[in-house]
Amino acid sequence: MTFNELNLIEPITSAIAKEGYETPSQIQVEAIPHILEGRDILGCAQTGTGKTAAFAIPIIQRLYTGIKPAKGRLVRALVLTPTRELAAQVAESFKSYARHAKLKTTVMYGGVGQYPQVRSLKDGADILVATPGRLGDLIDQGHVNLSAVTHFVLDEADRMLDMGFIHDVKKIIDLLCENRQTLLFSATMGKSIMSFANSILTNPVQITITPKVSPLQVIDQSVYLVSKQNKVELLLHLLQDKSVESALVFSRTKHGADKLSTILNDTGINADAIHGDKSQIARQRALSKFASGKTRILVATDVAARGIDIERLPFVFNYDLPNEPESYVHRIGRTGRAGQGGTAISFCDKEEKAYLQTIQKLIKKEIPVALDNPYPASFSLEGPAATPPDPIRKNRSKDGSRNFGKKASSGRSYSGKSGAGKSYNASSHKGRKTKSYSGKTGGRKSQTASR
Repeated sequence: MTFNELNLIEPITSAIAKEGYETPSQIQVEAIPHILEGRDILGCAQTGTGKTAAFAIPIIQRLYTGIKPAKGRLVRALVLTPTRELAAQVAESFKSYARHAKLKTTVMYGGVGQYPQVRSLKDGADILVATPGRLGDLIDQGHVNLSAVTHFVLDEADRMLDMGFIHDVKKIIDLLCENRQTLLFSATMGKSIMSFANSILTNPVQITITPKVSPLQVIDQSVYLVSKQNKVELLLHLLQDKSVESALVFSRTKHGADKLSTILNDTGINADAIHGDKSQIARQRALSKFASGKTRILVATDVAARGIDIERLPFVFNYDLPNEPESYVHRIGRTGRAGQGGTAISFCDKEEKAYLQTIQKLIKKEIPVALDNPYPASFSLEGPAATPPDPIRKNRSKDGSRNFGKKASSGRSYSGKSGAGKSYNASSHKGRKTKSYSGKTGGRKSQTASR
């Protein structure tokens, strides 16, 4: 099937042709006709399946051929996304597909000043893409009127619920007119999602897209059993492999992401960190540099597990295993997109043993233990695991992030100087390896290693 067979109007077919689209994906074939008919949709599809175009293209056509309301701060179509990055990405897609349709798209999210976003709604907007938090704030301030919304999309609904946005979303939905079209898309369909969907959808068409090849099947997965104090050395050892040209490294905490990024930079490895405490400008800059290849390593919390569209990402490292097994699937799903291969490497210390077991139970597969481990741990995966640490009971850092780590021990020392230079030193008393690194800001970085 081609896009011409989906009864799309010329302004849209011209726009998607410029995007290089030739053949619609499965979810586009199944969803677009029903959305054009005005039906509600309950869609289950993983990222990378063409989901955004599946709802954006028919919404643009319905808005283009429909009756535009009177001017004012009115919105005709609303798309809610869980993260700033996904909101920006979806908004760009709408702008691209609507380039010949003369429809106005605006985006709202936190982390940046609100004035430009408020100003963009001065004369209303055909399409508004927003995160629930910022949109709720601007509604409370009287800057947004949703009474004219005729098309409502809830994207990545499961992630929205995981992040605690359910109450914000319900408040926003209460402001929409009842006579609207509602589209709900989610990567998973648990009981909570189904219950929520039943409360906001009217006689929906259910669409489930099962990839011909599961991303888990095309991703080479492995796990290194390593003590917590040796994780840094193990990561540095693996990054010495020149084939690891680009990698996304996941940390459980914001503090841990910043700390690891600093260590990597101090050892001469170009890295950046992205997490919820970073400003939106800093996050976009970090993503842009990483996507363009200017930054080799991006250290991230789970804020980057979904919605980040990086065309080619060959390696994902789980420096810390996630305490929610679903997050593991979303993390490694950043590689292996669109059926491409990829490599996912995880580190597991003794306290994370239970996390690994729940992950393997979810994916119904044992992740192979890497044998080429220069820092093998003294524990085994056999036998029952200890109860995993409760993240809520751990100490929190000053920035509010949960801190799972302990102070350096076993002969390890970290030191850093602001201004003129920084240094990082690590030593192992197990007789295997000793490294010392030093570097100065703005100058050349040096590295020495002895065994």
